[in-house]
Amino acid sequence: MSGFFSSRDSCPAVKNILILDSEGKRVLVKYYSDEWPTNGAKLTFEKSLFSKTLKSNARTEAEITMFDRNIVIYKSVQDLHFFITGGADENELVLASVLQGLFDAIALLLRNTIDKREALENLDIIFLCIDEIVDQGMILETDANILAGKVAIQNMDVSAPLSEQTISQALATAREHLTRTLLK
Repeated sequence: MSGFFSSRDSCPAVKNILILDSEGKRVLVKYYSDEWPTNGAKLTFEKSLFSKTLKSNARTEAEITMFDRNIVIYKSVQDLHFFITGGADENELVLASVLQGLFDAIALLLRNTIDKREALENLDIIFLCIDEIVDQGMILETDANILAGKVAIQNMDVSAPLSEQTISQALATAREHLTRTLLK
């Protein structure tokens, strides 16, 4: 995959997306570059990055830093730390829009309750969200409303019985049925 990153012309790319907890441990990570070939190298990168950014004030808005010849955009909320890594030649504003799109889409999908417990309970939704934003490192979409809509549609299985649906799926199903009955 490193050939992918060296052969692209002007398409912005993401090397990884990390969501770590307040201790620097993985909640969700997705790597698109083979710059970190082993799990040990990935864990070392995550630990070092977390240590470097721990003392920053990235709670209100995203911060930018250079780390290991990469641009890293990061933001913290509650007990979660969000990181987007791109190459040294990437546009910081594009990477920041990826982070903001991811963050806002997750906030929409989780009803503004962004913390570790909520993230762990909804990992499937967050993975779908990441897959809608970035595919093999290529940035596809950054608009939070579009992302949340795509993920909500993919995540909803109205044919499943209510007892097998999550609360959010059951509410969406109930809302859909109510809308249909009101429009008749």
